[in-house]
Amino acid sequence: MQYVRLGNTDINVSKICVGAMSFGQPGTMHDWSLNYDDSKRVIDHALDQGINFFDTANVYSKGTSEEYLGMALKENGIPRDQVVISSKVYFNPGRLSSQAIHREIEGSLKRLQTDYLDLYIIHRFDYETPIEETMSALNDLVQSGKVRAIGASAMYGYQFMNMQQVAKDNGWAMFQAMENHYNLLYREDERELIPICQQLNVSLMPYSPLAAGHLSHKNWQSGTLRSKTDRVAMGKYDRAEKNDLQIINRVSDLADKYHVSMSQIALAWQWSKGVASPIIGSTKVRHLDDAVAALSVKLTSEDIHYLEELYAPHEIVGAIDQNPAQGTILIDQKK
Repeated sequence: MQYVRLGNTDINVSKICVGAMSFGQPGTMHDWSLNYDDSKRVIDHALDQGINFFDTANVYSKGTSEEYLGMALKENGIPRDQVVISSKVYFNPGRLSSQAIHREIEGSLKRLQTDYLDLYIIHRFDYETPIEETMSALNDLVQSGKVRAIGASAMYGYQFMNMQQVAKDNGWAMFQAMENHYNLLYREDERELIPICQQLNVSLMPYSPLAAGHLSHKNWQSGTLRSKTDRVAMGKYDRAEKNDLQIINRVSDLADKYHVSMSQIALAWQWSKGVASPIIGSTKVRHLDDAVAALSVKLTSEDIHYLEELYAPHEIVGAIDQNPAQGTILIDQKK
């Protein structure tokens, strides 16, 4: 396994992050999420592969994602300082108010059976709470030792920069990681958010690096339970199917060229763009094996151009507007 430092911290994370939205009581959020035994099997295999980075959220499967992850790590017996645990806050009463942040961290810590989180991420930008209130509350958690570092998720570049500036002006903890929507089929953050992160040495840990599985097979639909029932993924990608199938075919071409899987090509592209640790929403141990093997795939500049040149602008998916339209995609997929 290869490791990289998270932002300006001393936290070293594996270059693969396991997304725990795949874990949790089936039916509480998704029909395809894994029960505890199957979740533990994936988590144990990740640890065996040297993966030390796990990302979850307080709302995934009504908290059972955090519970499953905490139980599995505890039962595995791995020392706490050998794993990096990330969770998120926002889709809860009070959003990112000080009261909500201080309340929700306690619930996450209890469910995860730990005294601290290595990384605490705000799941979205909160239009209702003053930035100063949110950043002050997050700084409180860092000062108290309940959180080692903070991060942000999908938002507009100006929002992220404003929050960083407020933290800097007040001498508070600044964001060290960005969990944004980024893959070969969705590259809108290359315009502003990603350059800002690179300028501030904020590590990128994108969700949906395989575009909900679309980048792992040539057919738009794979025939799995997830592809048939995942309405969130459908809303994120189906509108651009015609154009994006051309990009998928190019991923397939390079996979044939290098005798590797399509997933490995898509992940190798992520690392070529400076991504620290893409989040893999694994439901099978072979998904992790595929991701680990991708670390050995090196793309040339010509390969990267070949993969990128057919990209067309997409509607924003991830960052939310102040008054989001009905049906706006809010909860993200990690595959």
